[in-house]
Amino acid sequence: MPTTSFHHPQGSSFAQRFDWWRALVRVLASIEAIRDGRAMYVLLASFAAAGLAVACAQSSIVRGQTPWAIGQGAAALFIAFYGSNAAGLLLMDRAMGRPGRDVAQALEDALGIAHRLLVSLVVILLVASALAGVVLGLFWLCSLPKVGPWLFVIVVPLTVVALGLALIAGASIVGPLAGPSVWAGASSLESPRILWRLIREQLLQAAVLMASLSVVTALVGAAASFVVIMGGRVMALLSVWLLDVDVAPELFMAGLFGHSLRGMPVPNVPADAVPYISAASVGGGVVFALGLLLPTLVYLRGVCEIYVTLRERMAETDAHRAYLEMGEVTTIDRQGLAGDVAGGR
Repeated sequence: MPTTSFHHPQGSSFAQRFDWWRALVRVLASIEAIRDGRAMYVLLASFAAAGLAVACAQSSIVRGQTPWAIGQGAAALFIAFYGSNAAGLLLMDRAMGRPGRDVAQALEDALGIAHRLLVSLVVILLVASALAGVVLGLFWLCSLPKVGPWLFVIVVPLTVVALGLALIAGASIVGPLAGPSVWAGASSLESPRILWRLIREQLLQAAVLMASLSVVTALVGAAASFVVIMGGRVMALLSVWLLDVDVAPELFMAGLFGHSLRGMPVPNVPADAVPYISAASVGGGVVFALGLLLPTLVYLRGVCEIYVTLRERMAETDAHRAYLEMGEVTTIDRQGLAGDVAGGR
C-alpha cells in the first residue's frame, strides 16, 4: 500500500492533524465507481446469478423439495458473497493505485481470500459476545439487594458510553471496513487488529467519513431513481403511442420497480399487448438492477477510499513516532558523548 512520505521536525503536533479536505475529496471521488465497467459487470452478474438461484429455491419450496431449496439458497449466498468480494478487489485496486486485474483474476483471488473476511467477522463477533457478557454481568451485579442500586449509579454511565461507542464503531469501522481490510491484503488475524487500532485512534474520522459516504451514496441513489422514473414514464407513454396498444402506461413501468408480469393485474389487457408487457418487464428488470447497482458500486468504492485514507494516516503516524524516537535517541547519544568529553578533560 502506498504511504505518504513526510519530514516534520516540529514535534508531536503533527500527530493531531488530519487532512479533512483531502479525505472528503477522496470520498466524493468514489462517484467515479459508476465508470468502472469491470466491477459493474462482476457485481451485476453475481447479483443476477444469485437472484436466479433464489428464484430456483423458491420454486423448490413450492414443489416441496426442501433439500434442493436449501442447496440453491446456499448457492445464492455463495455467489453473492464471492462476487461482491471480487468486485471489492477490483475497486480496491483503483483506490490503492495498484495495477488493475482482469475479471477472471479477480474471481480467482476472491475465492482464495474471501474466507479471511468470514474468519475476521467470527473473531469480531467473539469479542462482541465477550463485551455483551461483561454488560450482562454488570447488570446482574446491579440486581443484588442493597448494593445493587449503588452499583447501578456507576453502571448506567459506563454502559451508556460503552454501548454507544460500540454501536458507532460497528457502524463506521467494523461493518464497512472489514471487507476493505481483507481486499487490501490483511490476513484473518491482521484484519481485526487493524480494525481495533482504527477504533482506538481514528473513530471520529471514520464516523465523519462514513456519514459523508452515506450522503454521497444517497445522492447517487436519488439521481438514479430520478433517471429511472422520468425515463420510464416517457418510455411508457411512447410505447403506448408507437406500439398502438390500449393499456395503461404503468404496465410498461412495472419492471422498473422490480415487479414481474405475474404480479400485475392484467385481466383486461389485450392479447396482442401481453408480449410487449412481458418484454418491458424483463428490460425494466435490467434497468432496476442497474439502478440498485450504481449506489452499491459507489458505496464499495467509498469504503475502499476511506480505508486507504485511514491506513495511510496510520502509516504517517507510525513514521512520525519513529522519527521522534530516533530524535530522542540522538539527543541522548549526544548528551552521553558530551559527558564523556567533559570527563576526559
